[in-house]
Amino acid sequence: MSSSARRRRYLRTAIGLAAALVLSVAGAGAWFYHRLDNNITTFDPGGVATERPPAAVPASPGAQVPVNVLLLGSDTRDGGNDSLGGGDEGVGHSDTAILVHIYADHKHAVGVSIPRDTLVTIPSCKLPNGSWTTPKNDQMFNSAFTVGLAESGNPACTQNTVEKLTGLRIDHTVVVDFKGAAAMSDAVGGVEACVPNDVNQFGIHLKKGLQKLSGQSAVDYLRARHGIGDNSDIGRMKRQQAFLSSMIKKVQGQGFSLPTLLPLADAATKSLTVDEGLGTAMKLVDFARSIQDIKLSDVSFVTAPWRFAGERVRLVQPDADALWKLLREDRTLDGQSTSGTGQVTSSPGADPGAPATPLTPEQAAAPITVVNGVGTPGLAGSGAETLKARGFRSITLGPNSPGQQATQVSYDPALKAVADQVVALFPGAKAVEEPGSGAITVALGADYRGAGTRLDAVAAPSPEPGAGTAPGAAAGAPAAAAPAGAGAAPGATAGSTPGALPGGVPTGIAENTRTADTDPCANLTFG
Repeated sequence: MSSSARRRRYLRTAIGLAAALVLSVAGAGAWFYHRLDNNITTFDPGGVATERPPAAVPASPGAQVPVNVLLLGSDTRDGGNDSLGGGDEGVGHSDTAILVHIYADHKHAVGVSIPRDTLVTIPSCKLPNGSWTTPKNDQMFNSAFTVGLAESGNPACTQNTVEKLTGLRIDHTVVVDFKGAAAMSDAVGGVEACVPNDVNQFGIHLKKGLQKLSGQSAVDYLRARHGIGDNSDIGRMKRQQAFLSSMIKKVQGQGFSLPTLLPLADAATKSLTVDEGLGTAMKLVDFARSIQDIKLSDVSFVTAPWRFAGERVRLVQPDADALWKLLREDRTLDGQSTSGTGQVTSSPGADPGAPATPLTPEQAAAPITVVNGVGTPGLAGSGAETLKARGFRSITLGPNSPGQQATQVSYDPALKAVADQVVALFPGAKAVEEPGSGAITVALGADYRGAGTRLDAVAAPSPEPGAGTAPGAAAGAPAAAAPAGAGAAPGATAGSTPGALPGGVPTGIAENTRTADTDPCANLTFG
């Protein structure tokens, strides 16, 4: 056989092997997607209200829009969940509700926890027999999920309730049960979490300290309320926020590769109930890919501003309405706009008349620790938001250290140029050299007022869904996307580009906020 004939034969063989490989992979992929599709359960879209806040529209042709995802945790004992959660089978409840707002730049996100005992108006909801309920005032928020007494709950009713409460259109709703939480924590090889004390009651057994939790222990950590921390639902939400932060960190650390994502997707979809917009494996994958560039430091969690009202909870005003308004305008919690570049424009603590010099990549990456030197809840979180607004990216919250009268910025001499910019964000702060530290520490003292100033510009009451928005304007889109003279925020210039809002962060928001890169053992109680 001639050499040219052999080359042609080898070429045909190689092409054949390549074709076989491609077909095998494609076939395996199709099989796996089909398997995931069969895992997913969707809820009836007919239960979603017809009168809703308007959908977001792009600020310019081809631009991305904000996305709101309602994440619900179901405590149903049906479908084998009784072995993980204990108790009897029956009507499912949702004691966990997190509204995730993904900003239009798809590089920032915030998760808002809504306390289960919050007194709200539950709008008209569809029952299993096809009829609709009448609206009811002053109802516990988590009772929306039980309307109709279905074993799988009523996620559409909870979605309607959140839209009524916030004026935000919910794009997707996802319900996860005990099996889902256990399977996903197993799929990523365990999640680092901090247990504030030994727990040995109600069938839950956990040891104090920072540890890796998965399976049953992860479920116990997420659902425990009595005998752990401050024995409250608020404290449980804070632990759930810390757990989700650690899970995000774990997945991002492992990368968005198939060996990481496929087991996680398989585990998740077996115990998910979703809206039809996420009702196939491909839709879930496409959604995950759309948010894979969000950094851990650009994810925040906040508990909706609250106060006790007897045995129940009421939202604190005007702070709660300020929070909803910030999200409808696609602003960060400190009033900054992320539209266009995905970066905030200026610091809320800086002189608005003085343009800030952009940070170099090295300066933005300088390690900064923020310490609450007073003990006021949320003080360190407010200081961290001020630094993030300036562009700093490597920020952690240190343990509380009460007794600090004056704010102090200690720094390694090698970081003096960065420290000078940090000091400028905290008027009156004292700069102190700390050779060999290799970092910058901001100890907030009693003179720091960043967390205590309310945002009058965002204190207007939330409108009814569909009201107060210019025709064609997006409820969650930046004001710049609306036509001139229409849909502008109160106190804002019609058609102006959103920038920094004055005055810092409302107290009710600042004291209830944690960033996803916060120490998992910090801020696990409300006291």
